[in-house]
Amino acid sequence: MRQDDKIVRSISDFVNYLAEDTKDIKAPIWYRGHAIKDWELSPLLIRKKFDSEMNLLKKFKQDATLFLNPRPTAQYEWLFIMRHYGVPTRLLDWSENPLAGLYFTINEHPNDDGALWVLLPLELNKEGNRVLEDPEHLPSFEEDEFMQSYSPEKYNQEKMTEMLPIAFMAPRNTSRMQAQLSVFTIHHRQKISIEEVGIKKHIWRYCIPKDSKERIKNELGLLGITKFQLFPELQSIGEIIGGKQ
Repeated sequence: MRQDDKIVRSISDFVNYLAEDTKDIKAPIWYRGHAIKDWELSPLLIRKKFDSEMNLLKKFKQDATLFLNPRPTAQYEWLFIMRHYGVPTRLLDWSENPLAGLYFTINEHPNDDGALWVLLPLELNKEGNRVLEDPEHLPSFEEDEFMQSYSPEKYNQEKMTEMLPIAFMAPRNTSRMQAQLSVFTIHHRQKISIEEVGIKKHIWRYCIPKDSKERIKNELGLLGITKFQLFPELQSIGEIIGGKQ
């Protein structure tokens, strides 16, 4: 990885490490929290055998359409919504907000060490086995012809090609995605976790010991990073009032 793991026991630890480690980086930086340190950066649909992505998408659309206004117009837009509501996809969601990423390391599995992954998305894309039209900017499905190879339609139709995961821009088409400043990587058929791609200069992590999770959760609360801020929905209000947060 780009650097050795560092142990974070408080918000101040995290801010100090992050300031030092990113001081010379001018490109975008993304964050993803894992409540269990040893989890790989590989989406569920790639790691385990599920129904095909297209079939999952059809099943989701069958019942989810009623709840969405406006409705997505492209197949790939449905993938983003599916990912945020627990359906296996080829996507991994990240955040542009480091504290949002940190929240997900401490909110579950209190008896396990967690990890906050830090990604340089442009560096990940440069590791790809094809050249993007503009390697200094993140591609999008709407604009970049290369990204069409990752779309659900092409992925379902063409069965032979294997490409590395890539980072891209996506519309934030739900309040949850906007609140979390969501961004995404998407896998293709090459079954490799993001931390194992190439020379590994695009990624590093901070490790959160299990006995520091409660302290960090309380400190995040003081800074306004709570479940309702990241999940601005009625269910969150009910869980907070009911003491389940």
